[in-house]
Amino acid sequence: MADFTRLPHTALDTFDDRVARFMRRHGVRLLRYAVGVVFVWFGALKLVPGLSPAEALVKATVPFVDADLFYPVLAVWEILIGVMLLIRPLTRGALLLLALQMPGTFLPFLVLPAVCFSVWPFTSPLDVFALTLEGQYIVKNIVLIAAGLVVGGTVRRASSVEQRL
Repeated sequence: MADFTRLPHTALDTFDDRVARFMRRHGVRLLRYAVGVVFVWFGALKLVPGLSPAEALVKATVPFVDADLFYPVLAVWEILIGVMLLIRPLTRGALLLLALQMPGTFLPFLVLPAVCFSVWPFTSPLDVFALTLEGQYIVKNIVLIAAGLVVGGTVRRASSVEQRL
């Protein structure tokens, strides 16, 4: 009987190993940078009135506070998260700010369901998946939460030659 666990090493295996090693070495750091850039970018858009496509949604979600005060504070908060993610020693602080912000990003599902779902009120259990563009914009935050968990898993780890964090 053939032993398929001992297949010959090929050029493809060598290439695959190099690609995987590159990903292992740089992936978490690049993820941290990418999320940092997204937060700086989205926050900066919020500093210019009318420039962020999320402005109306955010302001409508928090009618219980002064939107003209809250919105620029949120913008600076997001920029701060992004900048702190770009500077590794500040990552813990960024993740704390991220953890405090993320629950609020899902608030429109409770406060403005008609804006988030294509069919509201639901007429079928499948309607929960029929998101508007605004709903999709909110759901993408699940990816940011997961990225935060991945990056957070490295804060106690020193960078090594094998994995630059």
